[in-house]
Amino acid sequence: MTTMRGTDPYAVAEERLDALFTGADGIRALYEGVCAILNESVPTHNWVGIYLVDGADLVLAAWRGPAPTEHVRIPLGQGICGAAATSGETIVVDDVNEDPRYLACFLNTRAEIVVPVKDERGVWGEIDVDSDHRGAFGPADRALLEGVAARLALRIPGDAPPR
Repeated sequence: MTTMRGTDPYAVAEERLDALFTGADGIRALYEGVCAILNESVPTHNWVGIYLVDGADLVLAAWRGPAPTEHVRIPLGQGICGAAATSGETIVVDDVNEDPRYLACFLNTRAEIVVPVKDERGVWGEIDVDSDHRGAFGPADRALLEGVAARLALRIPGDAPPR
């Protein structure tokens, strides 16, 4: 994006997300595009994944980062991801080493934010973002990710089972 070069990374992400939500060809492309944009646009977003509720589990639908995670299926209620899906609330962890719920994915991860994708029927999934920096996620990250989650909730297929 040459028009936004050198500007606020959150504004860059928003501009790119607007284009994606307007032109994505299918739900899978949308999930993959969201992960790519969030990972590429915001320097502290080292790994980004979208998990979807599948019965009693969260299943990884798309991701972007330096390496895949071994956590491709997470039981609801387990880890920070499971806790966010169960509560339906955003969870911000400034230091994953201080939170006993943290499921270690990468040695460098220091902070995590998990934002549920939900509507009036329940939680459908979540956006999971890891950072290599303690305290990496502030109000701008939360606002961006909660906005994306709300937009994703409008695009979830009607036959998907909410939690």
